Amino acid sequence: MTFKELKISEPILKALTDKGYQTPTPIQEQAIPVAIDGRDILGIAQTGTGKTAAFAIPIIQMLNQPRAKGARNGIKALILTPTRELAIQIDDCFGEYSRNTNLRHAVIFGGVNQRPQVNQLKNGVDILTATPGRLLDLIAQKHISLSNISHFVLDEADRMLDMGFVHDIKRLLPLLPKQRQTLFFSATMPAAITKLSKTILYKPVRIEVTPASSAVDTVEQHLYYVEKPEKSNLLFNVLQKVQSKSVLVFSRTKHGADKIARVLNKKGIGCEAIHGNKSQNARQRALTNFKSGKTRVIIATDIAARGIDITDLEMVINYDLPDVAETYVHRIGRTGRAGKTGTALSFCAPDERVMLNDIQKLTGKKLSSVIS
Repeated sequence: MTFKELKISEPILKALTDKGYQTPTPIQEQAIPVAIDGRDILGIAQTGTGKTAAFAIPIIQMLNQPRAKGARNGIKALILTPTRELAIQIDDCFGEYSRNTNLRHAVIFGGVNQRPQVNQLKNGVDILTATPGRLLDLIAQKHISLSNISHFVLDEADRMLDMGFVHDIKRLLPLLPKQRQTLFFSATMPAAITKLSKTILYKPVRIEVTPASSAVDTVEQHLYYVEKPEKSNLLFNVLQKVQSKSVLVFSRTKHGADKIARVLNKKGIGCEAIHGNKSQNARQRALTNFKSGKTRVIIATDIAARGIDITDLEMVINYDLPDVAETYVHRIGRTGRAGKTGTALSFCAPDERVMLNDIQKLTGKKLSSVIS
């Protein structure tokens, strides 16, 4: 199956071809025709499956039509996402795929001066990507109206729940037109998210792609049993051995991420930490440095890492094992993408053995231990 066979219009097809995209991922193959048909979608998919294109391409195609007589101006598509980094990434994708159209897109998020965002909104926007807090602020200030929305995307719904945004979503829903298409995506479906989906979707088509098994099967995984105080020395030694590789290190806490970065920088390994307490500019700068190769090591919490989408990421290190086993699969799935090889290393302290057991039970694999 190719993008051409999905009956994607010429302007979008050209943009995809120019970027070297020929073959859709499983979620794109399943979701694009359903979305173009105007149906609601309940998509169960994680970062790295290609879901952004799965909703961006049909939205661009549906909006890039001759304007009906008497059609009103205003925002037509709203994409709601939990983090600033992910919002920027999604907006970049809309920019790439719509560059041969006249559609206007913008992104808004908190933590920065709102004036440039307001000015862009005043100039007219067809597709808006937003984080909940800034969106509600600008609606309250009358800079944004949702009355003309025809397409609503709720992305990473489970992270919305984790970050306490469900109340904000419930405040936004009554502001949306009842007649609209809703595309709902979540990596996992806890009870609260299932309940939320039922309140906002109309006869949805359920599309589920789980790269969990493929990530577990294609990424080379190793385990280090280590006492907690020795983790920083182990990390330094590992990074010394893989000096040419780009490495994403996961910390369970913001404080831990900062501490790891301080220790490594003192030892001469240039790295940066990203998490929710960092300013937007600091986070964006760290990501830019990492993507460009200026910094080869980045320390991140799970939520902040949602904004990291790097095709050539070579190694993931779980400095702390995650509390939830599924998060392990999400983490290691960031490496070994697009047919490339990837390696995941996990550090397990004695008090993390329970977490390790949960991970091995979920993946059905016993991690091979390495003697450090």
